[in-house]
Amino acid sequence: MIRAALLALALSVAATNATAACRQALALGLDVSGSVDAKEYRAQLDGLASALNDPEVRAKVLQMPSAPVRLLVYEWSGPADQHVLLPWSVLDQPPALDIAIETLRQTRRRNATPGTALGVAMTFGAQLLAQQPDCWKRTLDISGDGKSNLGPRPRDVNDQIERSGITINGLVIGADAPNMGDLRQAEISELSAYYSAEVILGPDAFVQTALGYNQYTDAMKRKLLRELEGLVLSYLPPQPDR
Repeated sequence: MIRAALLALALSVAATNATAACRQALALGLDVSGSVDAKEYRAQLDGLASALNDPEVRAKVLQMPSAPVRLLVYEWSGPADQHVLLPWSVLDQPPALDIAIETLRQTRRRNATPGTALGVAMTFGAQLLAQQPDCWKRTLDISGDGKSNLGPRPRDVNDQIERSGITINGLVIGADAPNMGDLRQAEISELSAYYSAEVILGPDAFVQTALGYNQYTDAMKRKLLRELEGLVLSYLPPQPDR
């Protein structure tokens, strides 16, 4: 029995040493440009915190501590205005995830330039993901409620970012006003098409939509579950020759 236990321990150590340091590096970029008012800013931060604290999402994030998810959150607006809110955090245990959630909830808005420099935000996120080369997958999420209007366009930076091998997904946010009716649907459809054509990159990249900031939490939850699906891989350590 002791020999069996030692063998199991040895195999476990071998598997840990041979496994990548993390299964996914996830950088989330939040739009804080002039089109985002104080209420909408709070909806993004609290919505992301609530989505991360959802039982389904927590289970997905924490299901493989030996190869955990690494999370970073930043906000973006004008060409010279990107700011990291949550630095790279290893989410290998519940307390680590709780700290990340509480950090987002305690974050208060700072002064930011009003422009929407989406191409710069994408480049900034790609540079952050380059700090995590040992992860199985590297994903950049860009949330936004409008098209780029300053700096390089997304299409101008796509080729360079694509060579880095990362995936970019989008979360587009429509207007909250319920009396807009069909116009509301048309606007979110147009913005979703813009993100699909110019922003998202990589295998299985997708655009998630939130019809308004009041739907942001649910949209973020669905997006996180989709991104985290299928990233727990089985590992069989090499067997010695007989």
